[in-house]
Formats: sequence, C-alpha cells, structure tokens
Amino acid sequence: MEGVFQMKKKVFAIVLCMIMVMITGCGKSDMMVLTPNGDAVIQSDGTSQNTASESKSDDTKQEEAKEEKKEEKKEETKSDSSSSGKIHVGFAQVGSESGWRLAQTQSMKETFTEANGYQLDFVDCNNDQKTQIDALSKFVQDKVDYIILDPIVEDGYDDVLKEAKNANIPVIVVDRNISADASLYTCWIGSDFEKEGEQAGKWLEKYLKEQKKDSEDINILTILGSDGASAAIGRTDGFEAIAKKHDNWKLLDKKTGDFTKDGGNAVMKTFLKKYDDIDVLVCQNDDEAFGAVEAIKEAGKTCGPDGDITVISFDATGDGFKAMIAGDINVDVECNPLEGSLVGETIQKLNAGEKVDAIQYTKEEVFPAEKAEEILPSRAY
Repeated sequence: MEGVFQMKKKVFAIVLCMIMVMITGCGKSDMMVLTPNGDAVIQSDGTSQNTASESKSDDTKQEEAKEEKKEEKKEETKSDSSSSGKIHVGFAQVGSESGWRLAQTQSMKETFTEANGYQLDFVDCNNDQKTQIDALSKFVQDKVDYIILDPIVEDGYDDVLKEAKNANIPVIVVDRNISADASLYTCWIGSDFEKEGEQAGKWLEKYLKEQKKDSEDINILTILGSDGASAAIGRTDGFEAIAKKHDNWKLLDKKTGDFTKDGGNAVMKTFLKKYDDIDVLVCQNDDEAFGAVEAIKEAGKTCGPDGDITVISFDATGDGFKAMIAGDINVDVECNPLEGSLVGETIQKLNAGEKVDAIQYTKEEVFPAEKAEEILPSRAY
C-alpha cells in the first residue's frame, strides 16, 4: 500500500509542476526535473538564458551596424577631400571686369579640375569686398583644404584670415597684394606691380630719347586702376619713381578708371576737356586703354606710334596686342594672368609637407608695338 501511495505522490507532483509551467508561460526558458528522491521541481535553464542574452546582443550589434552605415553614407555625400579623395580648393576671385581677369579665371579652372585630383569651389565676387569676405568665411565653414584669394583691395581681410588660420586652412594670395600680417597667409603668387611701373617708365625714357624729345617738357596723364588695388598702387609708385628722375616730365593728373573700358573712356573725356596739350597717357590696364582710345578718336585727336598722344598700357592681353598692331597703343607691359599652374604646383608641395617660398613672381616682359604682330600668334591669352 505504501508503494502505491508513493507512486500517487509522484504523479501528483508531476501534474502540479506541469500546471505551474502552463501558468508561467511557454515562452520561459525553464524546465522540469526530478530530484534524487523522486520529487519534481522547476529549474531555470541557464544555457537557454545565455542564448537569449547572446541573441539580444546580436540584435544590438545589427542596429549599431545600421547606424554606422548611415553615418558612412552621410560622409560620402560630403564634399571634403577626406571623402572624395580630392583636394578641395576654394577660390575667391575679384570679378570678371577685364580680359585679363577672364584669362586668370580660365587658368585656375583648367588647373583645378577633377581629372587633376581637385574639387574647386569658385566664387566671382563682382568687385565687392563684402561678397569676397563672405565667400572666404563660407570656405572655412565648408572645411576646404586650401583657399585661394585674389583680394579686391589691400585692406580689411585680417579677421577672415584669422578664421582660416584657426581652422588650419592654408591661404594662398594671388595677383594683388594684401596688407594683412604675413603670418595670416601661406604665400603670395603674382606680378611685381612696382617693377611693371618701373618698366613702363624706363621704356618711355628710351622712347623719348629715340624720338629726340628727351629734353622737351612731357605732359603725362594717368588713368588709374581701382582705388586701393595693389596693381594700381604698385604701377603708380613704380612709374612715378622713374618720372621723378626727369624734371621735364610733368605729371598733370590721375583719376581712377576702375580697370574697365567704360571707366577709361569716361576719365579720358574728362582729361580731354581739361587739358589741351597731352603728350603721354598711361592706362593701368588694356581695357582702360581701349576706352581711352575711343574717346581720343571721338575728340578728333590721334594716338599710338604715329599719333600725337603716346599710349602706355598694362596687361598685354591678346586684344592689347591687336590694339598695338592697329596703331592705337605704343607699348604694353605684361602682367601674366596664367597663374594656375604655379598655384597648383605650390598646393602640391604643401600637400606633400614641403616648404614653399613666401613670395613667388610670374615671368613677365615688355612688348613694344613694332614687335606685336610677330609675337601675337605665340600668345596664350
């Protein structure tokens, strides 16, 4: 009888355990086992719990992997060199006021192409300094690798250059000079404007001697470039340094023509009304000279190698050569706009961790009218 009783007890315990499992739910990782004395108990399955824990960990890893992929996609859409593999360059250009400026822009765009390993952000600042400073700040915000600045005027860039320096972005100043401390930019590349002015003055010395007019009083007028532009300042200082050596050179007047044809035309009309005897006209770029020549002809006067007014110009663009060939301009002092390759070489050196010269000049010459037709076919701009 006792054996039967013990058997009933075990059956009852088993049934009771099954009922408890059903109550706690089938999703649990628990199991029923018998003790050595035949009692049935519920025991937690540690192995199952570990498996669940590992499963949960895998889910978390998958979610984290998804988030990483999202971040990678975001990085791929960025325009910086770290994601594109290209050197990101920002160029704040003065504007498009002259043929020289267009040639310079083209030179930069041909250098900083995707095929050459660059991404170029180009901004035409339309001769407005605020627009240019805003463009420079945007380059800093976009974390470009290098900034190229052709300053509209010499002053007023210190704060934005400090922004670039704090962001460890090298700034290369091109063409025009800048008054900011040299520690705020990496280097300057361009023309020696004062030397250009001196070359113009030395050409006039030689020309007047050849014409046997070196002892006569020479009345000289100058159409200046944009106020505050280093090209205008340098050319003026250089030419006047030579003029001061000659007591018979009379610097009658100078007014700004803003490096434009319309500006040159307007200033020349004013000069023609004010001065009857004009021997030499100095125009600080070709576009001003084109406008001035039109005004001279409209006034019934002549200019050029066979005319009454000797015209000196700067830039030596293709159109400047054509004006010399046409007999309108006596001499054109070169200001080389093809700076792109030299700037590109400088950036490649900096990218390789090499040092570069703080000042780098482009090669330039003086072209008299008598050689213009021969030289023009070989000109690149």
